[in-house]
Amino acid sequence: MTKDVFVSVTGLQVMGECQGAQHPIEMVTVGEYHFKNGKHFIRFDEAFEGFSESTVNLIKVDDNSMEVRKKGTANVHMVFTPQKKNITFYQTPFGAIQMGISATRIKCEESEENIDIQVDYSLELNEETVADCYIALNVRPRSAPEFSLLS
Repeated sequence: MTKDVFVSVTGLQVMGECQGAQHPIEMVTVGEYHFKNGKHFIRFDEAFEGFSESTVNLIKVDDNSMEVRKKGTANVHMVFTPQKKNITFYQTPFGAIQMGISATRIKCEESEENIDIQVDYSLELNEETVADCYIALNVRPRSAPEFSLLS
């Protein structure tokens, strides 16, 4: 896979207290990809509405875990490991939020020109379960035909 990539992030949060209310997210952006020591590294910038500073996302994935580090407008180090709860603090411009992440499944499928990562997890905020979540990442070279921009 090439260094210059498109990164597609799709996520879904199903809120328990809201009778199954679903909150989907979807984003496609450009980024960088590296493979080193059996791990996939994906880096991309993310903008937050109303803020001039962007947030740098660095994602590291191996066979049984995923780490997401955000630095900038928001700061966090999230670790997704199946059957293990990881606690972290999400620093936002409005204050810190304690998060608990309990991953139930991480699946990474790769080919020469495509990487698909899927993670199922439960999300806690301030020690209270608030949602069952799903996140999917797709990484492809910028030269991939389905991502080519019209001339």
